[in-house]
Amino acid sequence: MKIEQIYTGCLAQGAYYIESNGEVAIVDPLREVQPYIDQAEKSGAKIKYILETHFHADFVSGHLTLAEKTGATIVYGPQANPKFEAHIASDGEELKLGNVTIKVLHTPGHTMESTTYLLKDEEGEDHAIFTGDTLFLGDVGRPDLAQKAAHMTQEELAATLYDSLRNKVMPLADDIIVYPGHGAGSACGKNMMKETVDTLGNQKKMNYALRENMTKEEFVKEVTDGLLPPPQYFPLNVQMNKEGYDSIDDVLEKGLRKLGPDAFEAAANETGAILLDVRHQNEFVKGFVPNSVFIGLDGSFAPWVGALIRDVKQPILLISPEGREEEAVTRLARVGFDNVLGYLEGGVEAWNQAGKELDTMALESAEDMATAYKQGAIIVDVRKPGEYQSEHVENAMNIPLDFLNEQMAEVPKDKSFHIHCAGGYRSVIAGSILKSRGYHDLINVEGGYKAIKETDVPKTDYVCPSTLK
Repeated sequence: MKIEQIYTGCLAQGAYYIESNGEVAIVDPLREVQPYIDQAEKSGAKIKYILETHFHADFVSGHLTLAEKTGATIVYGPQANPKFEAHIASDGEELKLGNVTIKVLHTPGHTMESTTYLLKDEEGEDHAIFTGDTLFLGDVGRPDLAQKAAHMTQEELAATLYDSLRNKVMPLADDIIVYPGHGAGSACGKNMMKETVDTLGNQKKMNYALRENMTKEEFVKEVTDGLLPPPQYFPLNVQMNKEGYDSIDDVLEKGLRKLGPDAFEAAANETGAILLDVRHQNEFVKGFVPNSVFIGLDGSFAPWVGALIRDVKQPILLISPEGREEEAVTRLARVGFDNVLGYLEGGVEAWNQAGKELDTMALESAEDMATAYKQGAIIVDVRKPGEYQSEHVENAMNIPLDFLNEQMAEVPKDKSFHIHCAGGYRSVIAGSILKSRGYHDLINVEGGYKAIKETDVPKTDYVCPSTLK
């Protein structure tokens, strides 16, 4: 028996490869499926099952493409109703995979079709659970994403999740290995540990939601407390996972179309596409195509694309570091943004050599910002509310990047302002969006709040984030 966790940091997502005696099951595959196929072929094995724990909201699964290319059976738990051929397993059903067995445990609550897969080894002993978004390390799946589809309140879903955990998961042995669907950084939970594998026994000790003496009322209150609104692209990903999507091969073919500067400019004018610059922020601020939006590949790329662009059908034209165009198109497709029309061949350098205009973003050191603050400068802090509440520059405005589109009107358009985040990535994203909407008198603080802390600018007293409500 072989188990491999295939963890994708940008999405904080875990897919799984399970192999026994020449047969393979893939749990929650990513959109680009060739690595799973290659791995099975290398082992001389055949992919038999594609196990889906639920209809994912934060990424587009590769289940349909993988099934088409391998003939494997897509499996969902009870109450799933996909628009394509799949095996809807019953609660307690056992699937044979080589010399091991996978038992289906229906664990609704995150969504009503949410299912945990219990792996039994060659001796029939319980070995591991693949929990999807039912149980994370340090947390459980948020119960507010499926309210509309389930016709239930988040409190009712949370109560259902409580029963699933108490009746199906917690009675299992402490030495069982927990393989979750996500880790720290995912928007599918709020309190996840940085580790990606643990034992169930340790989770019973460490995970607030698995306290032995916890009442259902306490569980519902704690699980629903402090939930931020989910990204607006989530329902669109659910729809794609449930109803179908284009082949990743077709998405790549369209997205990797080379466009010279003139063709790129014409395409932008004709289609209304967003010009998405995915270079490093340090390169972007030095010079960029006017009205382009920065979301760099070297940060939390896909989640920020989904949070800020929102409509997965939005046409996109790429400005990419040379050699990373395919990576960019692939990572956009992972979260359902399939409508990439091509990329600027030769990048910003080619644009400049063609005699076309470049824009820049004003920069300053934290020390210069501190000096400007003392002279009455406006400070815009784009960190998350919890980061801001923990500690911030006195009188700074908090316009979280997540909600910039909704709160943009609060930013003064007729005055100069200074913008920062924690380290410099998010503030450049925010600055690029603001500039594309006509806010040109902004200055980005290099190094973000980490650098600001070292200055003498007045700051609020530090409050540990764990004490914030």
